[in-house]
Amino acid sequence: MFDTAIVGGGPAAMSAALNLKIRNKNFIILAGIEKETGLSKAPNIENYLGINHISGQELISLYEKHLEEMGIEKKHEMAYNILNMGDYFTINAGSNFYDAKTIIIATGKANSKLIDGEEQYLGRGVGYCATCDGPLYRNKEVAIVSENEEGEEEARFLSEICSKVYYLPLYKTNYAANGNISLLKGKPKSVIGNGNKVTSLFTSEEKIDIDAVFFIRNVLPVNQLIDGLELEDGSIKVDRTMATNIPGVFACGDCAGKPFQIAKAVGEGNVAAISTVRYLDRKMEV
Repeated sequence: MFDTAIVGGGPAAMSAALNLKIRNKNFIILAGIEKETGLSKAPNIENYLGINHISGQELISLYEKHLEEMGIEKKHEMAYNILNMGDYFTINAGSNFYDAKTIIIATGKANSKLIDGEEQYLGRGVGYCATCDGPLYRNKEVAIVSENEEGEEEARFLSEICSKVYYLPLYKTNYAANGNISLLKGKPKSVIGNGNKVTSLFTSEEKIDIDAVFFIRNVLPVNQLIDGLELEDGSIKVDRTMATNIPGVFACGDCAGKPFQIAKAVGEGNVAAISTVRYLDRKMEV
């Protein structure tokens, strides 16, 4: 059982981890699998106090070095779902599950929008983790829409248990489909169902009749991460202590709203960690 699970791996998450480490808390960082972020692509940063004319990748390297010096390690695993167990939380990270007394969400901002029907059929043919839910569709036809290379591994897994797998990559790849995997082109447009379950996927090129579709995203939509999480203008609603409406759950960085700035993310990560420590200490006193 961890004191805290940090979901995310960017500046806010690393700032929170640093401050939890300093306060001797036992935590885990589920940093996801995204290799390139908006910050890593930034050619020059000039509005970060004390550090001028530095690229985003150079700044990330400084962050990573600081964490390494503090003995902090990230797990490059995606948190797909957080279950509120009452006194603690269980995080589903694919084939792994972790328990924590508190949660800090620092996933960043999801750039991709949900397509028509995606939210409506969530849990009824729409999923975000093929490893978790794939066995439900054994010997059936499924599709994977992926923003990164992780989808290729998921496609191979599903090809072993499903009769047909359609793979639609939304990134540059030389992936060569084979066996019962068919490579699709175009963009996803909508998920169609009969009111109870998914029946097909429409793309900009064609219509595919399927029993399920899995979306592999760089950043999971925050409203799909944990039930009951209150949003405001599409971001997680927090107070000045970075607390959400769910006791024991805090959020910081871009997922907590504008402005989308590095300095803001780092500061909020600091506040979220301090607030989490206070929450844990109060629970110990009860």
